[in-house]
Formats: sequence, structure tokens, C-alpha cells
Amino acid sequence: MDEERVFLLDVDNTLFDNDTLQQALIAHLEEEHGEAARTRYWEIFTERWAKIGYADYLGALQLYREEDLHDPRILRMSSWMVDYPFADLLHPKALEVVSHLKRFGQVVILSDGDAVFQPRKITRSGLWEAAEGHVLIYIHKEEMTADIEAHYPASHYIVIDDKLKILSAMKAAWKDRVTTVFPRQGHYASDPAILSAYPPADLSMAHIADLLEMDLEQVLHSPRAGSSLPPGGAPTHPQRTGESHAG
Repeated sequence: MDEERVFLLDVDNTLFDNDTLQQALIAHLEEEHGEAARTRYWEIFTERWAKIGYADYLGALQLYREEDLHDPRILRMSSWMVDYPFADLLHPKALEVVSHLKRFGQVVILSDGDAVFQPRKITRSGLWEAAEGHVLIYIHKEEMTADIEAHYPASHYIVIDDKLKILSAMKAAWKDRVTTVFPRQGHYASDPAILSAYPPADLSMAHIADLLEMDLEQVLHSPRAGSSLPPGGAPTHPQRTGESHAG
């Protein structure tokens, strides 16, 4: 393992299918509480996300409860959330990817989120154990590069994230000291407006599991901005900003 190399792995929609979790939550809210409750909770959740910058499921539930203190069923929603079988929503071979990357450097889970639900998700999905407790959770992780370096000093970082906004900010902060990797999973990774707003990552691929098929040492020693990795192959011709990354 290269002690001077640190892999920073995002969670939601990178290792974990968070889009499906949100769909399950919406369906459960409507089934248990009705369409009006589902709609109002999601309004609060969305407003809170825009205000604080991360998905605060339990905080939104608390605010919703304050609007409807007379419905005891709401109290069961928190149990449904924290006891969800999160391991079922890991992307295929996600844990294998974490284990595989340990051969090449230090692996750290790097996520945004609250101080209760996000750690619970990471723990119950198996990611906390897979990363051997090397977990950092911030509110805006792209603004925390100095703190990340304090915890995990390295000569080179590899940031793996489904959000080009995050990858672009990390590249601006660390420049040649970082290789940005873009798994094209989840709704952020297929949004044309987002794809056209930011430069391409150093490496992109359809699925996180594709990392198992690549010559990692070759890519890290000679990264090319915008290169795309087909499953089981070497990086192909760079993509231009704005080209489709759907996968």
C-alpha cells in the first residue's frame, strides 16, 4: 500500500444507491400517512436541504412533527429511517471496491450529512467497517480540504464522487495533487445542466465496480482529464464538457 496516497470515497450514489432510498421513503410516507403528509414532509426536507446544504432526513421529520403533534404515527418514522436495511442498497461490488483500493493507498469514506442519520447509514451498510473506521462526515466537504489533510496527510489524493461540483472544487483546491474520478451513477451524474456546468473529471466510468477492472497504477501515474473507462478496459479518448455521461 502506498502510504502517501489517500482515496476519498463518497457515499450517496457513489457506493450507496441514495436515489432508491429517497424513493422508498416517499412511498412509505404516502402509504403510512397519506399523500398530503408525504408532500408536506418533502417540501420541508427540500427547503431544509437548500438552507443547510445537505440531506437532513431526521431534522425535516422533527420540523414536520412540530406541525402535526397530534399524529402518533409520525414517531415511528424515525425508527423506519434509522433501522432501514441500508446494506441492501449498496451498489454492486461496492464493498469489494473499498477492499481493492486498500492495496493502493489509504481508503477514507468522505461524506456530507447530519451527525445521526448519515453515520447510521454508513455503519449499517457495512461501509464503516470496510473502511476500518476511517470516516469523515462534513456539511460541505469540498470546503474542508485543510481539515482532510490534517487527518490524512498525503502527497496525492484520489477523490471518487458522483457530483462534478465536488470534484471540480477538489481539483481547484489540490490541483495536481488530486485525481478526480467520476462514477456516472445517480441523478446528479446524468443531469445535462450539471454536466455542462463543470469541467470533466480526470477519469469517468459507468459504475463504481469498473474500478475493479482498471489498471489503477497506470491511471494514477498518468491521469488524463476527461478520460472515460469502459468496463474491463483502459481509459478511452477524453470527453468534452457537456457530452453525455449517462450510464
